[in-house]
Parts: sequence; structure tokens; C-alpha cells
Amino acid sequence: MKYSLVLAALVGVASLNAAPEAMPATATKSAPVPTVQTETVKTETIVVPANSTVNVTYPACPAHEQMAKKAETPMMAPVPTPTPKEDVLEVNKDLLISVVGQGVAPMNTSSPAQAYALAKRAAVADAYRLIAEKVKGVRVDGQDLIKNMMVQRSTVRTSVQAMVRNANIVETTFKEGLCEVEMEIVISHTQFQ
Repeated sequence: MKYSLVLAALVGVASLNAAPEAMPATATKSAPVPTVQTETVKTETIVVPANSTVNVTYPACPAHEQMAKKAETPMMAPVPTPTPKEDVLEVNKDLLISVVGQGVAPMNTSSPAQAYALAKRAAVADAYRLIAEKVKGVRVDGQDLIKNMMVQRSTVRTSVQAMVRNANIVETTFKEGLCEVEMEIVISHTQFQ
């Protein structure tokens, strides 16, 4: 909307400054419009949709000259950032999927050994879930309860259902009640046929 107003103003100014022979036959000549003498730096021609042209002049200004010099200097093309390549399962190539599952020991354990065992079990289950998410994908269900145009309750549920076989535990670390299990699985194309 604002561009059309600016364009209409430019067309109106251009028609006032147009030569008499360029004016349409139906227009009447009016008194000349007084002009202000300014030093011009640059004149641009703008093509408007009605196939008419408008000349725009800019007054001399150091800031405009600097902008014009910057516009004339060639700019380097932006360097595209490499996007991480998504692993794709190909016919004659195995795919290695590696994840790190995390588990926390519960507060009310009877011994440090029990805390370690429970944290490791939780970390292994988390690693299996991460592998299943990478292989099969995640199902996301969302529900919003809106009353009087306001959100009363918003619920998001995620789930994954898969069978994971032949996953190997590579490394297990236990520090300050947090157990991390690095697990990997090798998948071949023949397993999905």
C-alpha cells in the first residue's frame, strides 16, 4: 500500500516536470512550477507498471556518495554453510548409528552398587529409545484445549515403536550419579527387505 502511494507521488511529480510534447493531448498546460536548483549526484529511471518512466534525482550529499561507492564495489557471494549430511541407507552399504543414552540413579538406593545398576539400566533403555527414534522416526501427537480464545491446556505426546536387535554397548561412564551409555548398531539394507 505504501509503495503504491510513493509510486503515485513519483508519477505525479514526473508528469508535472514532463516536457509539453510528452504530455497527452487531453491535458491542459498550467503555470510552470518553480524549481529549486540543487546539485544532483545520480539520476535513476524507474519503470512503473503502466509502461511510463519516472526520473528520480538525489541531492548531493557525502552520505549518498559513500553509499553509491559501496554499491558499485563488487560484493563477494556469501559462503554457504554446509548442511549436515543425513545418513541414508543404501543398497550395498552398511549404516552405523551411534547414540549416547543417559540415566540417573534414584535418591533412595540401599548401596552405591544398586545406584549404579539402576542408572545403567535407565541409560541403556534411553539409548535403545534413541536408536529406535533414528531408525523408525517419532510419532508426535498434540492437543490444545482452548476456552474463550485462551489456551487452557496444551499436551504433546511423543512415542516410538520399533524392534531393536544387535545393538552393542561401546562405553559406559558413571559420574556423580549420572550414567552414560554409548551404544551403536550397524544396519544393512537387507534387514529391511
